Amino acid sequence: MAGRGAAVPPAPAAQASEPVQSVGRALAVLKAFSGGEAFLSLAELGRRTGMHKPTVLRLARTLAVEGFLVQRDDGAWRLGPSAGAIGACYQAQFDVGVLIEPQLQALSAATGESASFHVYEGNIRSCLLRCEGPRGIRHHVRPGELLPLDRGSAGRVILAALGEPGEGYDRIRREGYGITRGERSPGAASVSAAVFGAQRSVLGSVSISGPIGRLTDALLMASAPAVVRAAAQISWALGGVSVAALRTTWHP
Repeated sequence: MAGRGAAVPPAPAAQASEPVQSVGRALAVLKAFSGGEAFLSLAELGRRTGMHKPTVLRLARTLAVEGFLVQRDDGAWRLGPSAGAIGACYQAQFDVGVLIEPQLQALSAATGESASFHVYEGNIRSCLLRCEGPRGIRHHVRPGELLPLDRGSAGRVILAALGEPGEGYDRIRREGYGITRGERSPGAASVSAAVFGAQRSVLGSVSISGPIGRLTDALLMASAPAVVRAAAQISWALGGVSVAALRTTWHP
């Protein structure tokens, strides 16, 4: 028998790494808020988490004490200021330019054309970042310039990702990219792919563009896989960034 004061043996590694169930349940309640609604009823929280309402209520009240949830008079719940503070700290770690610019440079180097990243709000888009290619059209798109979503592939792929109906948008959704020639600017052609952020929210698009006389449909299609890969890499890099956070770097 071990004497008094004997050291307690450390927990096995497997036990030490096991998640704490109560913490996991509390986080599940917070993650039930998708961002598309201001308040959720207790019943809806239970449905989304798969937990019984008494369990959800107990967790929600504990989270409310720490400011992570706020309860409305009718019993519905919303995220509280503590959740917002943690989100702000997380988003402050991101320098959008540092995350996106290397991908645009690599895309421009691979295709020889100018590469751009567009953000959007409402029915307009704007070039947030651009890397001029050696054979691109200088100043074809100026950073900060407001452009329509329904003109040019950079806008059309955003509309397709947002669910815009129509045969052309269906094709973009099937193929994962869009091509336009002379649509927004008579002398330019482009190929683009949508970029997604947190919870598959549409953030914008990445594209390459160049002179219409050189960028034939065949060349644009040949460049499409590189554009799609760049969009996927940027989407991965921005996976924790919300639409609202990205728009703090640009607003029309």
